Order: sequence, then structure tokens, then C-alpha cells
Amino acid sequence: MGLQEQKRHFSVNLLDWYMLNRRDLPWRRHNNPYFTWVSEIMLQQTRVDTVIPYFNRFIGKFPTVQALAEAPEEEVLKHWEGLGYYSRARNLQAAARQVMELHGGEIPQDKQSVFALKGVGPYTAGAILSIAFNQPQPAVDGNVMRVLSRYFLIDEDIMKGSTRVLMEELAAELIPEGRARDFNQALMELGALVCTPKAPHCLTCPVMEQCSGRIAGRELTLPVKTKAKPPRPEQRLVALVEGRGAHRGRVLVRQRPETGLLARMWELPHVLAAPAAAGKAAVPLADEPAMALLAGSLWAEGFAARPEGLATHAEHVFSHIVWNLQVYKCTEQDQSSELPLIAAEARAAYDAQAAAQAESPLGEQSSVFAENDMSEQHGMPTKATQSDSTDALREEVSSSIESNTAQEAVTGKGDGLTYQWIGLEDMEKLAFPNVFLKLLRNYFAGAYDEGSE
Repeated sequence: MGLQEQKRHFSVNLLDWYMLNRRDLPWRRHNNPYFTWVSEIMLQQTRVDTVIPYFNRFIGKFPTVQALAEAPEEEVLKHWEGLGYYSRARNLQAAARQVMELHGGEIPQDKQSVFALKGVGPYTAGAILSIAFNQPQPAVDGNVMRVLSRYFLIDEDIMKGSTRVLMEELAAELIPEGRARDFNQALMELGALVCTPKAPHCLTCPVMEQCSGRIAGRELTLPVKTKAKPPRPEQRLVALVEGRGAHRGRVLVRQRPETGLLARMWELPHVLAAPAAAGKAAVPLADEPAMALLAGSLWAEGFAARPEGLATHAEHVFSHIVWNLQVYKCTEQDQSSELPLIAAEARAAYDAQAAAQAESPLGEQSSVFAENDMSEQHGMPTKATQSDSTDALREEVSSSIESNTAQEAVTGKGDGLTYQWIGLEDMEKLAFPNVFLKLLRNYFAGAYDEGSE
């Protein structure tokens, strides 16, 4: 069988299989370009089963492009909460505003305009144009490249741009006339359900007879893919601060910066403990210096809190970083006389840890206090001036405590971020990354209470 016949066999048999086996997915029930667009953005880096409830909730809240464009960003992030990769949500809303401003609220049907939308790359543009408008455009993602690599025995590294171009050209040739919508979804479906990464179900594959990879015994070694650089581990110390007095029943949280990683989302205050050496795992910090470091970092932002002990460990994985979290329960302090002692403990822990860092292989890495330098620019007295500044320190902290009690939102003295005391009810309004969402839910459920299992 020649190449053209192999291509025809693929397209015909794949479509026949799809019409009998396609999944009933909510975004497939309506030929709605907006639904297609939202679903494709959600499906990036995320499994279909995970996306379905999020899609239904998101569309229920933002049923049209206009509704999404006009919504407060905080509300959009809240309805994306748990899906991760939050830049997708921000880009989606920014693109919705583009559609309102430039296209009268109608999703454009030409490739140039679709590709110009914020957050839309070659795959998403092809998916929107083919699925929503039945245009013969390829939609090549990881699933599709895996299927084509195996079926046509393509040995090129799929991480290379030239291989993507090759795959896009090949996929475009395979689209039967007038069937772009069904064919591209069939190709994605085959990769998701049958031609899976580690254990392809070759015996149930509709195109197995002419699959060159299977015939050559290469189905488990294809596609060729350069391994990505492993994410960098970081050990971080997290403060779960319980309020007292006016803040009783509440927990201290902060909002991340306007740009960058997890921009504008809410989190528990945390500080980098120590960077890991290249290729090494992050090493947990001993409890005593960890708690002193946390007390000092909170103090530097204008909050008096005493760590009481380790509550739990957690992990948050990004594409390029892994946060290994040591979470400590802390108690808000309302007696300014305790603050000089806390500051002294923090400074002593800093000195000891810095000395250890200088003598270890990690000494060439950034300081233990890389993100929360508690030196004089943050108001932390050095050893030489500590006793002389006690009265001024008490007065300053007392003023800070009164200020923090009088208002819910407070600006950190060192990092300039917004801090807030929240209760369980506030979690319905603020958007948190998954790891902090779970930690807070567990806390309000009493998981970290003394004696709890």
C-alpha cells in the first residue's frame, strides 16, 4: 500500500470510528464557537474528566463573550480556581475583551484575527476554526503528534518547531473535504482514548492495520521527544496565622503581585527557606530556625505572630518550579512587648542559618532570606542597635497592630503586597492556587487542631 492509500485508510476509518465512539461532552452538544474556544483553553494541560465540571460552572456564570469580557477579573479567577495555569483565564478574558472591541462580540472566522487573540496559539486557532466553523485547518497538539508519529513512523523530535510544521502539513492533507470539524475531533479522541502515551490500545485501534509504528514494533518508543528540564525544587515556609481579638476565627492571607507567577491570586504568607543545588532535592529546614524565620518575615511586613509548631507538609508543582511547603500554625500577637524577643530570635536564626549556608555547597546559591531580607531597610534592628531601639520598636509595632486591627486590608511594610484577615465565608470570593485552597479548607475543617487525626 502506497502513502496516499495509507492516508486515505487513516481518514476514512478514523471518521467511521469516531461517529460511533465519540464521547458526549458538554461543549460538543452545541455548535457554539464561544463554547469551543473556552473548552480548548481549559483542555490545555488538563484532562477532559477534570475540565467538564469546571466548563459547566464557567459557562453557567459567563454564558457569552460579553459576560466574560465585562466580569471582574477576581470573579473569573474564582471560577477557574483549581484548574491551574491561571494565565489561561486572564488571557481568555483579555481575548474576550478584544472580541468585543474589535469584532462586535462575534468570534472572528479568519485565521489571522483568531491567531491575534490573546492566549491563542497555532493549535487553539486551528481547533476554533475547524470545530466551530468547519474550516479545513489542522489542530496539532501533543495527542495528534503522538498519533501521527506512530501511524506514519515519524522519527523527528516533536519538541522541534520544524517537526510541528511537518505535522501540521500532514494533518491538513488528511482532512476529508467538508469534514474538518469531525475529523480533527476524531484525531484528538483517538489520541486521548486509544493511542495513549504509555499503553496504546492497538488491538482496538481503527487504523491499526496500516499503522507503520505498530508494524515496526515502535509503538512504545514513538514519538521521539526531548526530555524537558526537570523543575527546580524550592523549600518554602508557610505561615498559617490564626487571628486573636478582632481577628478571632480568621486567618491572614496576602495577594500576589500584579504580574508574574500566579499574579493577583491569594495565598498564605510564605518565604523561601533555601534553594536546592542543581539536580538535588530541596532540604527541609529544622523547625526552630524555620519558625524564627517565619516570625521575622511576618514582623518585617508589620504583623506580630508567633509560630506554634508544624501543621503539615504540602507540595505545589509548576512547569519549572516545585514548591515543597512546610506549613506552620502561628498565633497573632497583641502584646508589643513580645516583639523584640521574636525579632531577636529571628535574627539569631538568620545568623546561624547564613553561616551554615556559607560553609555548605549551597553557599553559592541565594541567601536563606532571599525573598524576605530582614536587614535594616525593612526596619529589623541589627545586633549592635537592637537594645537601643527597643522602645522605638515597641511603639512602631503597637501602632502597626492597632492599624491592622482597625482595617481588613493592610499593605505589607516590606513587600508592598495586600494582606487581609479572612474567614471561611471569604473563600467564596477570593481566588487561591490549589495548594493554598486545600490548606485553608483543611484548616477551617479543623484538620490542624491539636489532637486531630
